[in-house]
Amino acid sequence: MKRLLWIAAAFLIPAAALAKINLAEAPIGRTDLPWWNARWHTTFAEKARQPDAKIVWLGDSITYYWQRQGGHGYDDIKPVWNKYYAPYGALDFGFIGDTTASLIWRLDHGQVAGLHPKLVIILIGANNFGRVHWDTAMTVPGIEAVVTGTHNRLPKAHILLLGVLPSIRSPWVDTQTLTTNTALAKVYTHSQNVTYIDLSALFMKDGRVDPSLYVDPRLMPPEPALHPDREGMTRIARAILPYVKKYVN
Repeated sequence: MKRLLWIAAAFLIPAAALAKINLAEAPIGRTDLPWWNARWHTTFAEKARQPDAKIVWLGDSITYYWQRQGGHGYDDIKPVWNKYYAPYGALDFGFIGDTTASLIWRLDHGQVAGLHPKLVIILIGANNFGRVHWDTAMTVPGIEAVVTGTHNRLPKAHILLLGVLPSIRSPWVDTQTLTTNTALAKVYTHSQNVTYIDLSALFMKDGRVDPSLYVDPRLMPPEPALHPDREGMTRIARAILPYVKKYVN
C-alpha cells in the first residue's frame, strides 16, 4: 500500500483513481535505489562512448546478463556478446529487476535519446510476474507501451521483440508467460516495424523447461531458473542472428 501511495503522490494521481491505472504501462522510476541510480548514469556514459551503435538491447537482468563474467564457464556470457554484438558497437541497456513500467520510465527520461540504431532488441516482462505480480492483462499493454515508446523515439530502427523467456518459478508464472507470448504474437502478426519471436522452444526438453540452461539453479544457495547460462544465451544469439544480418548488415 505504501508503494501505491508513493506512486500516486509522485505522479499527482488521486489514490482513489490508482486502482483504475495499469501500473505495468505507467512510467515508474527506481532512482531511489542507489545501485539502480548508478546503473542509470552508467548507461549514459556507455551511450557517449558508443554514439553510433547499430544495435541497442532494452530489458531487465536477463539482458544485463550479456555482460556477466562469472568465472565458472557456464556463467561467462560476455564472450557471447563480444562475438555477436560488440562488432556493431552494441549497447546493453539491461537493468536488474526492471518491469515494463521502469523501462517505460527510462525511455521517457532519455535512455535512447541521440541514438540512431538500425535494430532495437527488446526483452522485458519477466519481472512483471515476480514481486509485483502483474498478470497477462496488465503485462501485454505494458510491453506494447515499451514497443510504441521505442518506435516513437527511434522511428528508423526495426524492433525485434522477444517473447518472455520460460522460467521455473511457479505454475502461475508459467501460465502468464504462455498467455502473454500468445497475445503478443497476435498483436504483432502484421506489423511492419516490429518483428515478434518466441524463443521458448530453445529452452525446452521433453516438454519441460530445461534447468541445465540456466545460471540460477547452480548458485549457492540455488534459485529458481530465470537467467539463461552461456549455452542458453548462445542459443538466443544464434536464433536471432538472421534478423541482425537482415536489419543491420
